[in-house]
Amino acid sequence: MFSHNMVGTNDLAASKAFYDAVFTAVGGPEGVVDEAGNRVTYAHKDGVFIAIKPINGEPATVANGNTIGFVMDSPEQCDAWHAAGAAAGGTAIEDPPGPRDFEGMKLYLAYLRDPTGHKLCALHMMG
Repeated sequence: MFSHNMVGTNDLAASKAFYDAVFTAVGGPEGVVDEAGNRVTYAHKDGVFIAIKPINGEPATVANGNTIGFVMDSPEQCDAWHAAGAAAGGTAIEDPPGPRDFEGMKLYLAYLRDPTGHKLCALHMMG
């Protein structure tokens, strides 16, 4: 259903450092900055994620109620993602990484805000 996710940033270098850390911690590549220096793109496991300076020139803002979730292969990947992001300028939010029961499902979740403030979640379906 989705082709990509994109978030705005006011500091492309800080966003690249953060997303390079969280994506390489789980086996993804570092991001590629476009020639104009306005966006950094990540492609991994058939997904595309982009951090971009807003095209209209206005400041990037955070979407209230929005969360972008990333599928992880294991609880350990969730933990590595969370630790790398926190060390690279992200902010730990919600409960600490760990298992959660949600409508009969067992999930392992870890939450961060990126340097701009976007809410992110690493999710592993535990079965």
